[in-house]
Parts: sequence; structure tokens; C-alpha cells
Amino acid sequence: MNGTTGRAAPLSHWLATAHRPARPRLEEDLSTDVAVVGGGIAGLMTAWELVRAGRETVLLEADQILSGTTGFTTGKLTALHGLRYERLRHTAGTEGAELYAASQQDALAHAAACCAEWGIDAELERRSAYTYVRADDRVREIRAETAAARTAGLDAHFVTETPLPFPVAAAVRLDEQYQFHPAAFLTALADAFTAAGGRIFEHTRVTSLHEQARIRLESADGFDVHASDAVVATHFPAFGPISLMVRLTPRRELVVAAPVPLETDPDGMYITPEDDTRSVRTAPYGRDTRLLIVTGEAFRPGDGDVAERRDRLETWARAYFPGFGETGPVLRWAAQDVDPVDGLPFVGHPHPGTEHVYVATGFGGWGMSGGIMAGRLLAAFLTGGPRPPWAELYDPRRLPPVREVPGLLKSQASVAGHFVGDRLHLPGPETVADLAPGSGTVVRDRGHAYAVHRDASGTLRTVSARCTHMGCLVAFNDAEEAWECPCHGSRFAPDGSVLQGPATEPLEAADDPRS
Repeated sequence: MNGTTGRAAPLSHWLATAHRPARPRLEEDLSTDVAVVGGGIAGLMTAWELVRAGRETVLLEADQILSGTTGFTTGKLTALHGLRYERLRHTAGTEGAELYAASQQDALAHAAACCAEWGIDAELERRSAYTYVRADDRVREIRAETAAARTAGLDAHFVTETPLPFPVAAAVRLDEQYQFHPAAFLTALADAFTAAGGRIFEHTRVTSLHEQARIRLESADGFDVHASDAVVATHFPAFGPISLMVRLTPRRELVVAAPVPLETDPDGMYITPEDDTRSVRTAPYGRDTRLLIVTGEAFRPGDGDVAERRDRLETWARAYFPGFGETGPVLRWAAQDVDPVDGLPFVGHPHPGTEHVYVATGFGGWGMSGGIMAGRLLAAFLTGGPRPPWAELYDPRRLPPVREVPGLLKSQASVAGHFVGDRLHLPGPETVADLAPGSGTVVRDRGHAYAVHRDASGTLRTVSARCTHMGCLVAFNDAEEAWECPCHGSRFAPDGSVLQGPATEPLEAADDPRS
């Protein structure tokens, strides 16, 4: 993902157990056929599909490939996306739901075919996927989702029992789905791309895009890439029209993982909308154990109390899965997703006025199948090949359904509230003296907002609190020690360097507000 560097958070299990060879930095101007910005699953899949079709392709990544959301995912490959199909039945119609299901199932089949073609061990395992609820008053939602998924063409089943170690009120079950090691899969994909003639440049942050007779991409180091076409696959689009940005809402979720005895493996992939989301799966981890991965506590970047949320998630995992963390370390990381207002990703031209710029964004937490779908769809656009029947479904230029307009207005009211309201109640610089090591706060002094962090040694570091994307004030994430923008999800290290876009410039350095 183009937009991540100098990550403060610990590595995920996937990144800690995958070999990612260093790739060169862009150190000269160059010209190519297609430039892909972003080294996550959508960018890499697009790049590989293009180069194998004969188009000269360059991929540009601000940090290392997989350093963004793709490297911190749970690695589920399924077409069962929570309570998605009943919603799509209303917003996109029966045909739209059918096309969505078909596109996701196509992505799963393609992932399995790639593993076979490359001859890799990406820990691809066939599992059933479940969306469950424990509250009796939500059973009707599960019945409706099961019916909608079946109408969409999925062999979904309504069940009242699962292999989970606690009772459920009801669940949708979809068999023959997959889970895998995303970093192993994507590293092999990157190798396949370069072996076919593609070029990857890491630590190359793209700061601007100009669409003229040819696309010109400017890097932070002052080098330009000229291309006939460009794909922006930066999770939240670093470059794009406001009309697209206002239809996207960033969301973070925390992850805790630890080994559990093999006999306690719940043997499936699970998710519930209850309790601020709980997602459960396991992965290979030694001979007699499995790594239990629990995700949840969904919140908007900058909402605060992250350490408390993580403790809550870990307490839940220990309560329901005996042996969690008793035979090995508890791993902790987090991922950021982008939710589209109508529940459908945006893949294609970002606005009517462009002919040679494409985006892939808005996967809503289902980026593994969505990213593969996007790569194949964008390659069809860029090579003139046959377009799949779901091309129009994901068109970014579509208008939001009328029933989704209130959600759009609510999201933008939240952005406006942060832009204005966060400035009204800031404490003065005298509160800096009370900062504990590892904590941060935003203060106002002489009309300016400052983000102040005290590191473990007690040293203070001060930067401007204005996000360099659109000027909202950042807030401190106490669990990951990062500054986060609540408006569009940009994240920054304590020194102000960009961890996650859409911001492309660091927070400005500033003097101690007390001086």
C-alpha cells in the first residue's frame, strides 16, 4: 500500500513469518506503459495480470510491499461477507447481489489456481465460513441473510450449531471457502510479477499525480514516472476526487493471536456483527497447536481508548478459548479498512472526466477476495480484454442508492464535526507536563494545535496536529503510539512521518508549545 513507512506498530504474524526481499528505490525518471501505485493485494494482482498480458508495468510502493492493510489482514478468502447479501438485495437488486457473489467466488478460484501455478505453500486451507449471532432477537437477520445469499447463487445454509466453543442463536454457513497466509501468497505474486518483466520500486512515495497527454507521477525524492495509464491502489485513494472520498469511511480493527491446543481448533472462519465485531480463525502453528486469530473492537481512527479496546478483545479470547496464550506469546496488531457507503468496492475510473486513471478501493474488510477481483477487472479494462459481467457493479462513477444517502450524510457530518469541533475543546500546553511515557496529547497554544508525544525515555516530541491531507486534527492512539486522523484515516508516527495514507506529507515539525 502506498502510504505506509516507518511503522510504529508490531509486525503481524504474516509479516513476521514471510521472507520479503528488499526491492530498489526509484532513483531516476522513467517511462512505462502502466504505473501501479500501491503494493498491497489489489496493486500487486493488477500489476501481475497486466504484465502477463504483455503491458510494461511498474509498481511503486511507499514502504515495503504488503506493509499496509494486506499485511495485517486475517487472511480469509470467502464470498460470505458478514450480513452483505440482504443489504445488496435492497441496494443493488437481485442481479447485483448475484454478480457480487459470482465475482467473489471467481476470486477464490483464481487464488487457488495461482497457488497451483506457482507451486507455493501459502497455507491454503479449505474451510467453512460462518456469520453468526448469539442474541435471539437477531435470528431473523440470519434467516434473511441465508435466503439472500442463496438467491445470489451461494450454497448457504441456516444453522443453529457451529464448532465454536459457545452456543450461537443462529448462523449462515458457506462451505468450500479458503483461508491462507496472505504474505506468502503475495510475496510469490510479487516474484511472479518481476519474473515476467515487471519492476517494483519500494520506499518510493508518490506525492502527486498529473493526468495530461501522459500520466506524470511525482515521487517524494523528486523523480517522475511517466505512463500511459495509472492505477491507484492505495487502500484509501491518495489521489482522487472529493466525490469519491466522501463515500468512504475508514475503520480500524484490533487483532490478538496466540497458539491454542490443536483439539480446541474451531475448524472454520467466523464473524459476528455483535460486540463491535468478533472475527475468529486459526492458522498452522507447529505440530500440536494452531494459531488462534481474533479480530474485533471496530472503531474509527482517532476515537481513542485503543489500549482498553485491545484488553477487551484479549479478555474475550481467553474467556472462550481455553489455552489461549498459555503455550506461546500473544501477538497483537491492527488493520485498517475502508467502508464504502453502499457496501460495494470502487474499481475503475474515479470520475467521468478521466480516461487513463483507475482506482481500486472500498473493500470494506474483505480485501483478499476483493483485491483479487479488482486486479482481474482492472486488467480487463487496461488490456481491452473481455470485461466480466460485474464491471458496471463496481464502477466508481455510480450514484449511491437513495436509501444510502442518510449514511453518506452522517459520515460527512462526522468529518465536519471533527474538522470544527475538535478545535474547540483543546487543553492548554500546561497539560504536557502530565504526559506519561508512551502517551500523547493535542494541545492549543497561541492559536495553533500541537501534537505532543513523550517517548519511553521521557523525551518530548512535538509536531503540528493538522493532518496534511485535508487539515483535520489528529488524535493519539495509545496502544500503537501513533497519531490518527479521524476524518479520512491518515496515520502518522510520533515523529510525524506518514504511516498510512491518504496523506502523502508528514506532519510538520514544531517547537515545544510551552517554550
